[in-house]
Amino acid sequence: MRRDAWKGINRPFWQLAKRVQAVSAFILLAATAAFAEDPSVATYSARDSLDAPRDANADAQACIELLVWTPGAFKVECTPAVDQQYDALVAFPSPLSSGDPVNDRVTMEWYRPRSQAGAGAAPRPAMVVIHESGSQMEAGRVFARTFRERGLNAFLIHLPYYGERRKGGGRPENADFTVLVRQGIADARRARDAVAVLPGVDAEQIAIQGTSLGGFVATLVGSLDQGYDGVFIMLAGADFYDILQTGQKDTAKLRQKFTEAGFEGEELKTLLSAVESQRIAHRLDPAHTWMYSAQDDEVVPIKNARLLAATAGLDRSHQSEMPGGHYSVALYFPFIVDHVLQQMKLEAGSE
Repeated sequence: MRRDAWKGINRPFWQLAKRVQAVSAFILLAATAAFAEDPSVATYSARDSLDAPRDANADAQACIELLVWTPGAFKVECTPAVDQQYDALVAFPSPLSSGDPVNDRVTMEWYRPRSQAGAGAAPRPAMVVIHESGSQMEAGRVFARTFRERGLNAFLIHLPYYGERRKGGGRPENADFTVLVRQGIADARRARDAVAVLPGVDAEQIAIQGTSLGGFVATLVGSLDQGYDGVFIMLAGADFYDILQTGQKDTAKLRQKFTEAGFEGEELKTLLSAVESQRIAHRLDPAHTWMYSAQDDEVVPIKNARLLAATAGLDRSHQSEMPGGHYSVALYFPFIVDHVLQQMKLEAGSE
């Protein structure tokens, strides 16, 4: 499949998000000075906590079996940052192999809260952030930096063939869309256990947040088991095939890429079914899942967002529908961050 088929949902979101970041009083620019204390450059031992219960629905169980792997032990490496925007680079092996050793080394940018600089600091909650489809991952980085400035350990995971997982600056021409999505789901679930062994992280408070493409991935990760303490889904929905048929702008471009690769109609439905959230979203924990959607979303139509919420059995208090489209909803970025942090505090029993 053409490498561009992996791109699509939500590229320019970050542009508006960055503008909001510049004018919002509480969103601070990432500090470029080094920590007073080295952020633990070391190797740690971890083990998968994946425990996906069997599903009574045969179709859901078949989908789960495509996404899980045999849990095992693995190593987590923490090395100096290659970019001054973040504080350290965390790496661990992907539980699913693509056959590319560079891509199969999962990397995460660690944004450490400033309150942790110094010995004896109390462990802080963590947020694993899953970026959008744009190659610069700007929306994900805006979220990660903001979570850091609000006191969380934030980890921006690089999905397959993003960031440090690219060799030669691109993706292979024959990259299989569903293989890469499956790998990204597995990587994001294993990330929870990689994060838990790092110093300064409260292993009892680790949540996941994803925007657009990242929201689809977060949905599927949360549907595997209840490994994460909170699942925050932004600009995503259910029935991916329908989204591709009706969505505009970046979705229309993605639809064209699939057509050029020879996938249409039933063949496209079959291709996408392996990673269709509607098959397993009923496994999300409705008490620990929140959705943020745009009422006039031109990329992921609101009807698909509502379908996901209904499939997951979410109460209205766990659904936020904001005016605007897929990109202009970035104006509500301050509200979204405040709401996410409030839910984490409530879950921790601190308020």
